[in-house]
Amino acid sequence: MARERVLVIEDSFETQQLLAELVLEPSGYRPLAAIDGEEGLRLALEEHPDLIILDMQLPKMNGLEVLEALRQREVDIPVIFTTVRESVELVVQAFRLGARDYVIKPFGPQEMQEAIHRTLASDALREERDQLTQQLVEANQQLQRQLQELNVIYTIGRSVTSLLDLNRALNRVVEAAVYLADAEEGILLLLDKEGDELYLRAARGIDEKIARSLRIRVDDSVVGRVIQTDRPVLLTGDRAKVTTGYLAKALLYLPLQVPDRGVIGVLGVVNREVERSFSERDIFLLSALADYAAIAIENARLFGAVEAERAKLEASLREAQDAVIIVDEENNILLCNAAARAALDLVEPDLLHRPAGKVISHPVLHSMFVQVCRTGRASRSEIPLEDGRTFNAQLTPIEGVGRVLMMQDITHLKELDRIKSEFVAAVSHDLRTPLTSIQGYIELLPRAGSLNAQQQEFILRARRSMESITGLLNDLLDIDRLEAGLDLEMVPCDLIQVIEETVKDFRPRAEENKQELRWEPPEALPLVRGNPHRLHQVVDNLLSNAIKYVQEGGWIAVSATEDDEHVVVQVADNGIGLLPAQQPYVFDKFYRVESEETIGTAGTGLGLAIVKAVIEKHNGRVWVESRPGVGSVFSFILPALKA
Repeated sequence: MARERVLVIEDSFETQQLLAELVLEPSGYRPLAAIDGEEGLRLALEEHPDLIILDMQLPKMNGLEVLEALRQREVDIPVIFTTVRESVELVVQAFRLGARDYVIKPFGPQEMQEAIHRTLASDALREERDQLTQQLVEANQQLQRQLQELNVIYTIGRSVTSLLDLNRALNRVVEAAVYLADAEEGILLLLDKEGDELYLRAARGIDEKIARSLRIRVDDSVVGRVIQTDRPVLLTGDRAKVTTGYLAKALLYLPLQVPDRGVIGVLGVVNREVERSFSERDIFLLSALADYAAIAIENARLFGAVEAERAKLEASLREAQDAVIIVDEENNILLCNAAARAALDLVEPDLLHRPAGKVISHPVLHSMFVQVCRTGRASRSEIPLEDGRTFNAQLTPIEGVGRVLMMQDITHLKELDRIKSEFVAAVSHDLRTPLTSIQGYIELLPRAGSLNAQQQEFILRARRSMESITGLLNDLLDIDRLEAGLDLEMVPCDLIQVIEETVKDFRPRAEENKQELRWEPPEALPLVRGNPHRLHQVVDNLLSNAIKYVQEGGWIAVSATEDDEHVVVQVADNGIGLLPAQQPYVFDKFYRVESEETIGTAGTGLGLAIVKAVIEKHNGRVWVESRPGVGSVFSFILPALKA
C-alpha cells in the first residue's frame, strides 16, 4: 500500500480532518497539516512531502505566494490547489508557478482521490524520467507543457464560450495566447464595417497610447495578408519592419473565421526583445484560441441581435392597444402590458412570475386557462367587465413559451350588433304581416280561374320565393329570441335520444343523395341540462349543413362521447371542407362560403349562427376543424349533469 506523505495546507480544521479521514488515510497516504501559508511553507521545506494540497485563500501567505516561494527555492513538490471558484487568471498563474492540478470547492472524496492519484502518478513518471537520459527528460517536459497548454485551452474555451461579456472574453483569449506562445505582446484586431481597416479590440503588453490609436489598413500590411489569404502569417529571424510602427523579432498572426461570414479579424502574438521565434506548435495552439475568439464574437453578435428583437417585441406588446398577457407553462406571468392592467384593473406594481390564477380574478378568464391547460387547444370567449365594456379574448398555447392571452375591446361592435339585431327583428316582424297576405293571395289565385302553364310556373316561383323569405325571417326571429333568452326552458335531456330522432329524420334525404349517414349510439351517456327543442335544432342544422356540402357517394358520421364531466358531440363528413381563412367566420350571421362547389346551394347563412347561439346559451362551446378537399368536423361540448 502506498505510504506517500501528503501535506494539507488548509485554514479549516474541518476540511483537514475530512481530507485525512475520508481521502488520505483510507488510501494509505500519511497526512501532514498546516493551518496557514507560512507554516505550510516551513513544513514543505523541512519535511519535503510527496504531495501538497494547497488552498488558494490562506492567512499570512496565500496559495500563490506559497507556490512562488517554493519556486524561488527550487523545491519541486507536486501541488494540487483548491479554490472556491474557477478563474482563468488564477489557473494560468498557478500553472505558471508549477501547480500540477486543481479541484473546485466543494469537492467529493472520489474527485480528490482521483486528482491525488493522477498527480502522484504524474510525479512518479517525472522521477522515473529523471533516471533516464536527458533526451527523455526533455521529451517529458514537453509533454508536461503540452498538458498544461491543453488544460489552459480547455479552461479558456469553457470560460470564453459561456461569457456574454465580449470584452472579458477577448481579453482572456489574448492573455492565454501570450502565455501559450510565451510571447511579450498579444493583440486581437477586428475588421471595421467597411472591411478596409483593422482596429484593436483587445491587447496585452502594448502601450495604451499605441493601443488607442492603432488602426491598420488591410491592403498594405502583414496583418492584411492574413485577411486576404485566410491563412496564418509567421515571421521570424532578423528584425522585421511591421506596419504598425514598431520592430519585431518574431510575430505570428492567425485569422478569426466565422461560418458564412469568412475572416472577421486577426489574433496575433509578438516578440520584440526576446530572441524567441514561434513554432508550428504555437500555430496549432493559437488556432484553437482564434476559433474560441470567433465563437465568442459570433455569440455576442447573435445575442445582441436576439436581445434587440426581443426588446422590439416587448416594446410592441407593452405599448399595444390590445390587452396582452403572456404566461409560461406553469401559468406564471411573463408579460402583462398596460392595456391588460387597465382592462382587468390589475393594480399590483410587480406581476412578473406571479401565478395568473391568483392575479386574474375574472371567472371566464379563469375557466379559459383551466380549459386550455386541460385540452391543449386555443380557447376564445367574450369577457364582460363590470364597467360595461366587453372584450373578445383568445387564449392560445405556444409550444416552448406557454400561453398568450389577447383581448380586444369589442364594446362598440356589440352595441352595433345589438342595434342591428333590433332593427332586423323589427323589420322581420313587420314584414311577416304583408308577406302572409301575399302568400294567401298566391294560394287563392288558382281558385279565381283556370291558369295556363306559364302562369302556374310563375305562381310556383313566387311560392318558393315566399317560402325562402319566410324561412329567413323565421331564422332571424329565432336568433332574436335566443339572444333574448326566450324559449329556453331547461330540463334534463338525453342527447342520445335527440341525435337518434334527428338522424332518423335525415336518413331518407341522405339516401336520396346516395350518401352514407353513420350513427352508432354509445351504450350510455350522461344527461345534460338543456332545451330539447333547441338541441334538436342544433343537430338538425349541423346535419343539414353536412348533407348540403358532401358530394354524392360521400359520408356523414355522428358521434357522442363523455369527456371529463362533459358530453362531446361531433358531426364529421368527407365533403368539400373549409379553407383556414374561412373557418373563423362560419358561425357568424349571414356568412356563407363562396366557392365553385357552393354555387347553387340554398341557404340563409344563419344555420350555424343559430347553432352557436344555442350552444352558448347552454354554457357550451362549438368549433370546427376542417381541411379543403378532405372534410370537416363540427363539434360542440356541453357540461354533463352530475349523477
